[in-house]
Amino acid sequence: MSATTRSRTPDRLCAEAIDLARAAAEEAAAPGVVGEHAGMVSEGDRVVTHFFECKELGYRGWRWAVTVARASRAKIVTVDETVLLPGPDALLAPEWVPWSERLRPGDLGPGDLLPTDAEDLRLEPGFTGEEEPPPNSAVSGEMAELVEAEDAEVTAGAPANLPMAPSRGSISAVAEELGMRRARVLSRYGLHVAADRWEEAFGPKTPMAQAAPASCVTCGFLVPIGGSLGQAFGVCANEFSPADGRVVSLSYGCGGHSEAAVMPKTPRPAPPVVDETKVEPFPLRPSPEGSVPAVADESSAELGHS
Repeated sequence: MSATTRSRTPDRLCAEAIDLARAAAEEAAAPGVVGEHAGMVSEGDRVVTHFFECKELGYRGWRWAVTVARASRAKIVTVDETVLLPGPDALLAPEWVPWSERLRPGDLGPGDLLPTDAEDLRLEPGFTGEEEPPPNSAVSGEMAELVEAEDAEVTAGAPANLPMAPSRGSISAVAEELGMRRARVLSRYGLHVAADRWEEAFGPKTPMAQAAPASCVTCGFLVPIGGSLGQAFGVCANEFSPADGRVVSLSYGCGGHSEAAVMPKTPRPAPPVVDETKVEPFPLRPSPEGSVPAVADESSAELGHS
């Protein structure tokens, strides 16, 4: 008989050592948490693992596993290992995931700090002024007139003759004024990731854009943004739009398009022919003025004109 066949058959002495295995489990566990014998399995030649139910609160489906063994031609069984293992229907904790993979948009709250990896693919080194030419270079010499015009603290002559670069009029100062002096900026990968994320939320394939009468590129509520992303995105400024204050694709659209349905001006009514708000007095008798002279006896008056 081969060794593989022998290993599948539990050793008789090891299989009968249930009381020895229970005593070892009770010694390792707290009192009263070792339950009934739940089976055994052969681990190899003269090596058997006994399982006992675990009654510990919070460990539903777990089992105490006690491995016993004996030497060849020996009749004494000894304890090899005692451990608490999950069973087939054990209650297990979810698989551990690093915080960087668990983080989702919207999880960052007030006071929270989100560290950025030094090798983050979304960022690349920006201009910090470390590559600024030395004071005696040709570039610094050409900037002498600019430094003097800016009223820099230069009293010893041109920048080429100074021990250090001037604080005003230098490349780093101009870069800082333009907002370019940042340690890291968005890389090409970071730009593409942001563009894909924005286009998925407010892009041409969304149901709102599919039913829109026109795209945002022709909308008067679109606020342009700078940089390379400005060629494909803008910011919506329509308070009645679902994308108000959001970055939207120029191909996005909604029913709040400025030119979708222009309301005509309300027509003004024509002025009234008869002014019903004004009272005009009418005399009961005709005015005495005219071509017919007044007579005392109106019954004998001649009709018509003479």
